[in-house]
Amino acid sequence: MTEARIGIIGGSGLYKMDALKEVEEVKVDTPFGSPSDAVILGTLDGTRVAYLARHGRNHTFLPSELPFCANIYAMKQLGVEYLISASAVGSLKEEAKPLDMVVPDQFIDRTKNRVSTFFGEGLVAHIAFGDPVCHNLAGVLADAIASLNLPDVTLHRGGTYVCMEGPAFSTKAESNLYRSWGATVIGMTNLPEAKLAREAEIAYATLALVTDYDCWHPDHDSVTVEMVVNNLQRNAVNAQKVIQETVRRLSDNPPPSVAHSALKYAILTPLDKVPTATKEKLGLLLKKYI
Repeated sequence: MTEARIGIIGGSGLYKMDALKEVEEVKVDTPFGSPSDAVILGTLDGTRVAYLARHGRNHTFLPSELPFCANIYAMKQLGVEYLISASAVGSLKEEAKPLDMVVPDQFIDRTKNRVSTFFGEGLVAHIAFGDPVCHNLAGVLADAIASLNLPDVTLHRGGTYVCMEGPAFSTKAESNLYRSWGATVIGMTNLPEAKLAREAEIAYATLALVTDYDCWHPDHDSVTVEMVVNNLQRNAVNAQKVIQETVRRLSDNPPPSVAHSALKYAILTPLDKVPTATKEKLGLLLKKYI
Protein backbone atom coordinates (compact mmCIF):
# COMPACT_ATOMS: atom_id res chain seq x y z
CA MET A 1 0.00 0.00 0.00
CA THR A 2 1.25 3.48 -0.86
CA GLU A 3 2.51 5.26 2.23
CA ALA A 4 2.59 8.87 3.44
CA ARG A 5 4.51 10.15 6.44
CA ILE A 6 2.23 13.17 6.95
CA GLY A 7 -1.53 12.91 7.48
CA ILE A 8 -4.23 15.58 7.41
CA ILE A 9 -7.75 15.33 8.82
CA GLY A 10 -10.05 18.05 7.51
CA GLY A 11 -13.07 19.19 9.47
CA SER A 12 -16.19 21.23 8.75
CA GLY A 13 -15.75 23.24 5.56
CA LEU A 14 -12.50 21.52 4.59
CA TYR A 15 -13.65 18.47 2.66
CA LYS A 16 -10.88 18.48 0.06
CA MET A 17 -7.53 20.08 -0.68
CA ASP A 18 -7.27 21.72 -4.07
CA ALA A 19 -3.47 21.88 -3.97
CA LEU A 20 -3.08 18.09 -3.88
CA LYS A 21 -1.50 16.64 -7.01
CA GLU A 22 -1.07 13.06 -8.26
CA VAL A 23 -4.21 12.15 -6.36
CA GLU A 24 -5.44 8.63 -5.72
CA GLU A 25 -8.33 7.49 -3.55
CA VAL A 26 -7.61 4.55 -1.27
CA LYS A 27 -10.29 2.58 0.54
CA VAL A 28 -8.63 1.40 3.74
CA ASP A 29 -9.97 -1.54 5.74
CA THR A 30 -9.04 -1.59 9.42
CA PRO A 31 -9.75 -3.96 12.34
CA PHE A 32 -12.10 -1.20 13.54
CA GLY A 33 -14.14 -0.90 10.35
CA SER A 34 -14.04 1.68 7.61
CA PRO A 35 -12.86 5.28 8.05
CA SER A 36 -15.16 8.25 7.46
CA ASP A 37 -14.35 8.23 3.74
CA ALA A 38 -11.75 7.04 1.28
CA VAL A 39 -8.31 8.40 2.14
CA ILE A 40 -6.95 10.74 -0.51
CA LEU A 41 -3.27 10.19 -1.19
CA GLY A 42 -1.49 12.93 -3.10
CA THR A 43 1.48 15.26 -3.13
CA LEU A 44 1.83 18.78 -1.78
CA ASP A 45 4.85 20.41 -3.41
CA GLY A 46 6.33 16.97 -3.96
CA THR A 47 5.65 15.57 -0.47
CA ARG A 48 3.33 12.59 -0.18
CA VAL A 49 0.44 13.14 2.24
CA ALA A 50 -2.73 11.30 3.28
CA TYR A 51 -5.91 13.36 3.54
CA LEU A 52 -9.19 12.32 5.17
CA ALA A 53 -12.45 14.28 5.37
CA ARG A 54 -13.41 13.77 9.04
CA HIS A 55 -17.18 13.91 8.53
CA GLY A 56 -17.09 12.40 5.02
CA ARG A 57 -16.86 14.53 1.90
CA ASN A 58 -20.60 15.20 2.07
CA HIS A 59 -20.60 15.79 5.85
CA THR A 60 -22.70 12.74 6.71
CA PHE A 61 -21.36 11.87 10.19
CA LEU A 62 -22.41 13.51 13.44
CA PRO A 63 -19.46 14.06 15.80
CA SER A 64 -20.68 11.20 18.00
CA GLU A 65 -20.94 8.91 14.96
CA LEU A 66 -17.38 9.39 13.75
CA PRO A 67 -15.35 6.18 13.41
CA PHE A 68 -12.43 7.61 15.37
CA CYS A 69 -10.58 4.31 15.81
CA ALA A 70 -10.84 3.45 12.12
CA ASN A 71 -9.74 6.96 11.09
CA ILE A 72 -6.56 6.93 13.18
CA TYR A 73 -5.76 3.28 12.52
CA ALA A 74 -6.08 3.92 8.78
CA MET A 75 -3.53 6.71 9.07
CA LYS A 76 -1.20 4.35 10.94
CA GLN A 77 -1.63 1.71 8.24
CA LEU A 78 -0.62 4.26 5.63
CA GLY A 79 2.60 5.05 7.49
CA VAL A 80 1.59 8.42 8.96
CA GLU A 81 3.92 9.72 11.69
CA TYR A 82 2.69 13.34 11.85
CA LEU A 83 -1.01 14.18 11.88
CA ILE A 84 -2.44 17.68 11.42
CA SER A 85 -6.10 18.05 12.41
CA ALA A 86 -7.98 21.07 11.02
CA SER A 87 -11.17 21.82 12.93
CA ALA A 88 -13.87 24.48 13.08
CA VAL A 89 -14.32 25.82 16.62
CA GLY A 90 -16.26 28.41 18.59
CA SER A 91 -14.35 30.98 20.62
CA LEU A 92 -14.55 31.23 24.39
CA LYS A 93 -12.34 34.33 24.61
CA GLU A 94 -12.91 37.82 23.26
CA GLU A 95 -9.40 38.01 21.83
CA ALA A 96 -9.85 34.82 19.78
CA LYS A 97 -12.06 36.35 17.13
CA PRO A 98 -13.74 34.78 14.07
CA LEU A 99 -11.19 33.83 11.35
CA ASP A 100 -8.38 33.59 13.93
CA MET A 101 -6.31 30.42 14.24
CA VAL A 102 -5.53 28.71 17.53
CA VAL A 103 -2.93 25.97 17.99
CA PRO A 104 -4.10 24.46 21.31
CA ASP A 105 -1.77 22.69 23.70
CA GLN A 106 -4.44 21.34 26.09
CA PHE A 107 -7.83 19.62 25.99
CA ILE A 108 -10.76 19.22 28.36
CA ASP A 109 -12.92 16.17 27.70
CA ARG A 110 -16.68 16.74 27.96
CA THR A 111 -17.68 13.84 25.70
CA LYS A 112 -19.89 10.98 26.87
CA ASN A 113 -20.33 8.49 24.04
CA ARG A 114 -16.94 8.19 22.37
CA VAL A 115 -14.60 5.25 22.01
CA SER A 116 -11.18 6.79 22.50
CA THR A 117 -8.83 3.83 23.03
CA PHE A 118 -7.64 0.93 20.93
CA PHE A 119 -7.02 -1.18 24.02
CA GLY A 120 -9.12 -3.63 26.00
CA GLU A 121 -10.10 -7.22 25.17
CA GLY A 122 -7.33 -8.59 27.38
CA LEU A 123 -4.73 -5.88 26.81
CA VAL A 124 -4.34 -2.95 29.21
CA ALA A 125 -2.34 0.17 28.36
CA HIS A 126 -2.27 3.63 29.92
CA ILE A 127 -0.57 6.31 27.82
CA ALA A 128 0.89 9.47 29.33
CA PHE A 129 -1.37 12.33 28.25
CA GLY A 130 -0.44 15.28 30.44
CA ASP A 131 0.70 17.08 27.30
CA PRO A 132 -1.86 15.86 24.76
CA VAL A 133 -0.43 17.69 21.74
CA CYS A 134 3.01 17.10 20.23
CA HIS A 135 4.88 20.25 21.25
CA ASN A 136 7.29 20.10 18.31
CA LEU A 137 4.63 19.52 15.67
CA ALA A 138 2.46 22.29 17.13
CA GLY A 139 5.48 24.59 16.94
CA VAL A 140 6.01 23.83 13.26
CA LEU A 141 2.30 24.44 12.62
CA ALA A 142 2.26 27.76 14.51
CA ASP A 143 5.45 28.94 12.81
CA ALA A 144 3.89 28.15 9.43
CA ILE A 145 0.84 30.28 10.29
CA ALA A 146 3.01 33.15 11.47
CA SER A 147 5.12 33.10 8.31
CA LEU A 148 2.13 33.53 6.00
CA ASN A 149 0.83 36.83 7.42
CA LEU A 150 -2.74 35.94 6.48
CA PRO A 151 -5.12 38.94 6.33
CA ASP A 152 -7.73 39.11 9.13
CA VAL A 153 -6.05 36.22 10.97
CA THR A 154 -4.40 36.42 14.38
CA LEU A 155 -2.39 33.42 15.57
CA HIS A 156 -2.89 32.19 19.14
CA ARG A 157 -0.10 29.88 20.26
CA GLY A 158 -1.38 27.51 22.93
CA GLY A 159 -4.76 27.41 24.62
CA THR A 160 -7.32 24.90 25.80
CA TYR A 161 -9.81 23.16 23.51
CA VAL A 162 -13.01 21.96 25.22
CA CYS A 163 -14.30 18.87 23.43
CA MET A 164 -18.06 18.57 23.97
CA GLU A 165 -20.41 15.77 22.95
CA GLY A 166 -22.81 17.65 20.69
CA PRO A 167 -24.49 17.72 18.30
CA ALA A 168 -26.33 20.58 20.08
CA PHE A 169 -24.15 23.54 20.97
CA SER A 170 -23.52 24.73 24.55
CA THR A 171 -26.02 26.37 26.84
CA LYS A 172 -24.99 29.82 28.05
CA ALA A 173 -24.39 28.38 31.52
CA GLU A 174 -22.03 25.76 30.07
CA SER A 175 -20.27 28.30 27.87
CA ASN A 176 -19.65 30.59 30.85
CA LEU A 177 -18.45 27.61 32.92
CA TYR A 178 -15.84 26.77 30.28
CA ARG A 179 -14.78 30.41 30.22
CA SER A 180 -14.34 30.32 34.00
CA TRP A 181 -11.98 27.36 33.46
CA GLY A 182 -9.82 29.52 31.18
CA ALA A 183 -10.64 27.55 28.03
CA THR A 184 -9.97 29.16 24.66
CA VAL A 185 -12.10 27.34 22.08
CA ILE A 186 -14.79 24.69 21.93
CA GLY A 187 -15.37 21.90 19.40
CA MET A 188 -16.74 18.37 19.15
CA THR A 189 -14.06 16.13 17.64
CA ASN A 190 -10.39 16.53 18.50
CA LEU A 191 -9.97 14.95 21.93
CA PRO A 192 -10.67 11.33 20.83
CA GLU A 193 -8.36 11.84 17.85
CA ALA A 194 -5.57 13.11 20.08
CA LYS A 195 -5.87 10.15 22.48
CA LEU A 196 -5.94 7.57 19.70
CA ALA A 197 -3.09 9.22 17.81
CA ARG A 198 -0.96 9.05 20.96
CA GLU A 199 -1.79 5.36 21.37
CA ALA A 200 -0.86 4.83 17.72
CA GLU A 201 2.44 6.67 18.33
CA ILE A 202 1.56 9.41 15.86
CA ALA A 203 2.50 13.04 16.59
CA TYR A 204 -0.72 15.09 16.64
CA ALA A 205 -1.52 18.81 16.54
CA THR A 206 -4.73 20.78 16.04
CA LEU A 207 -5.30 23.71 13.73
CA ALA A 208 -8.38 25.26 15.35
CA LEU A 209 -10.21 27.60 12.98
CA VAL A 210 -12.53 30.04 14.75
CA THR A 211 -15.88 30.45 12.97
CA ASP A 212 -17.74 32.51 15.60
CA TYR A 213 -18.01 33.24 19.31
CA ASP A 214 -19.71 30.63 21.47
CA CYS A 215 -23.07 31.58 23.00
CA TRP A 216 -21.54 33.40 26.02
CA HIS A 217 -20.82 36.39 23.78
CA PRO A 218 -23.40 39.22 23.78
CA ASP A 219 -23.26 39.42 19.96
CA HIS A 220 -23.77 35.68 19.47
CA ASP A 221 -27.51 35.95 18.85
CA SER A 222 -26.85 38.11 15.80
CA VAL A 223 -24.75 35.36 14.18
CA THR A 224 -26.47 33.86 11.15
CA VAL A 225 -25.91 30.56 9.35
CA GLU A 226 -24.77 32.59 6.33
CA MET A 227 -22.08 34.30 8.42
CA VAL A 228 -20.82 30.99 9.81
CA VAL A 229 -20.74 29.35 6.36
CA ASN A 230 -18.85 32.33 4.97
CA ASN A 231 -16.30 32.04 7.78
CA LEU A 232 -16.01 28.30 7.18
CA GLN A 233 -15.21 28.93 3.54
CA ARG A 234 -12.66 31.63 4.32
CA ASN A 235 -11.13 29.41 7.02
CA ALA A 236 -10.86 26.54 4.53
CA VAL A 237 -8.91 28.69 2.07
CA ASN A 238 -6.56 29.87 4.82
CA ALA A 239 -6.21 26.36 6.28
CA GLN A 240 -5.05 24.95 2.96
CA LYS A 241 -2.31 27.58 2.76
CA VAL A 242 -1.24 26.80 6.34
CA ILE A 243 -1.24 23.05 5.79
CA GLN A 244 0.78 23.38 2.59
CA GLU A 245 3.41 25.48 4.39
CA THR A 246 3.43 23.12 7.39
CA VAL A 247 3.95 20.10 5.14
CA ARG A 248 6.84 21.87 3.41
CA ARG A 249 8.50 22.55 6.77
CA LEU A 250 7.91 19.00 8.04
CA SER A 251 9.32 17.55 4.86
CA ASP A 252 12.47 19.65 5.19
CA ASN A 253 13.01 18.97 8.89
CA PRO A 254 10.72 16.41 10.59
CA PRO A 255 11.00 16.98 14.36
CA PRO A 256 11.35 14.31 17.04
CA SER A 257 8.21 13.55 19.04
CA VAL A 258 7.62 11.83 22.36
CA ALA A 259 4.49 10.41 20.72
CA HIS A 260 6.65 8.15 18.55
CA SER A 261 7.50 5.99 21.58
CA ALA A 262 4.32 6.53 23.62
CA LEU A 263 3.64 2.82 24.18
CA LYS A 264 7.14 1.96 25.42
CA TYR A 265 6.13 2.10 29.09
CA ALA A 266 2.33 2.18 28.68
CA ILE A 267 1.50 -1.51 28.20
CA LEU A 268 0.81 -3.23 31.53
CA THR A 269 -0.34 -6.66 30.38
CA PRO A 270 2.50 -9.10 29.64
CA LEU A 271 2.29 -9.55 25.89
CA ASP A 272 2.58 -13.34 26.18
CA LYS A 273 -0.65 -13.24 28.22
CA VAL A 274 -2.63 -11.19 25.69
CA PRO A 275 -5.28 -13.14 23.74
CA THR A 276 -4.09 -14.05 20.25
CA ALA A 277 -7.07 -12.34 18.61
CA THR A 278 -6.25 -9.05 20.38
CA LYS A 279 -2.59 -9.26 19.42
CA GLU A 280 -3.56 -9.82 15.82
CA LYS A 281 -6.08 -6.97 15.88
CA LEU A 282 -3.51 -4.54 17.27
CA GLY A 283 -0.49 -6.00 15.52
CA LEU A 284 0.37 -2.73 13.83
CA LEU A 285 0.64 -0.96 17.19
CA LEU A 286 2.43 -3.78 19.00
CA LYS A 287 4.98 -5.02 16.48
CA LYS A 288 7.76 -2.81 17.91
CA TYR A 289 7.27 -4.37 21.33
CA ILE A 290 6.71 -8.06 20.58
